[in-house]
Amino acid sequence: MKKFRKVICAALTGAMMLSMAACGSNSTSTTGASGGGDTTAPAAPSGGTIKVGVVNNPPSESGYREANVKDMESVFSKENGYELKTSYSLKNDEQLQAAQGFITEGVDYLLISAAETTGWDEVLKKAKESGIKVYLFDRMIDVSDDLYEAAVVSDMAAEGNTAVKWLLDQNLPEYNVIHIQGAMGSDAQIGRTGALDEQFASGKMKKVVQQTATWDEAEAKKIVESVINSGESFNVIYAENDGMAKGAVAALDEAGITHGVDGKVIVMGFDCNKWALRELLAKKWNYDGQCSPFQAQIISDLIKSGKAPSSKKIINEEKGFDAKTITQDDIDKYGLGE
Repeated sequence: MKKFRKVICAALTGAMMLSMAACGSNSTSTTGASGGGDTTAPAAPSGGTIKVGVVNNPPSESGYREANVKDMESVFSKENGYELKTSYSLKNDEQLQAAQGFITEGVDYLLISAAETTGWDEVLKKAKESGIKVYLFDRMIDVSDDLYEAAVVSDMAAEGNTAVKWLLDQNLPEYNVIHIQGAMGSDAQIGRTGALDEQFASGKMKKVVQQTATWDEAEAKKIVESVINSGESFNVIYAENDGMAKGAVAALDEAGITHGVDGKVIVMGFDCNKWALRELLAKKWNYDGQCSPFQAQIISDLIKSGKAPSSKKIINEEKGFDAKTITQDDIDKYGLGE
């Protein structure tokens, strides 16, 4: 009898071990960053809810960012099977701290739109060690691409090149430029600045002033007011987002300086808010560069596919709009907000 009990116990122990091994099979490894093949890791934990931590700039930064934040909150919703945690800051150190907090909390995915391109190596290494997958959105950062799954971004350098090419095509007798920059060190600022800096260096364009307003309308107004008060001549305002262009125009209006099509000063902005595109349609501005804020659904599709993306960098297609050719249909189709 004792011998029979020992046999039964051994059989039960073996069955339990097989069962445990079977449960453990859900955590098999995924393909490497450069593999591009299928992954056997599940998109969501066994509970079914996917925990996502989003580190982003605040919606108050601009109309673009407001649309971007709403897009993230809409896609990564409870109804779509997500538990969303968010942190908003324009300061890189605060973003880094928030990302570390999400890692400690144990999110499944970490999504980042960085305030600055540098300083992210250690945090992303920690995420990788913790088994947390990282997606970049909106902006690139300077890290090895094995530290993130994919980057769904705008090509900020292409945005700058498109805008500067348009400006050169205006064939002005001279280019005296007020350059109002976004938050220094951000991918958007670096990209939109680069092409213009090349023109300054070549001597084709003159840098009247180049100063950051950190995306802020009121600060942009002050910059232009200062140049007006100095008496220095200018005929182009190149503002790296619509809000700063709006502030610049307010300073022109108060000083009685004409702008837009057939005006004294060419006005250029970025982001394609509907209200900004209406300024083009009214011929009060001259150019607006598109920057798409809609990356959430692309990332969600990648997460739920359970497969490694075929490309590390996914670029949103974008264009620039000219006041002389823009239509109401363009505003309805490409404009952000109301």
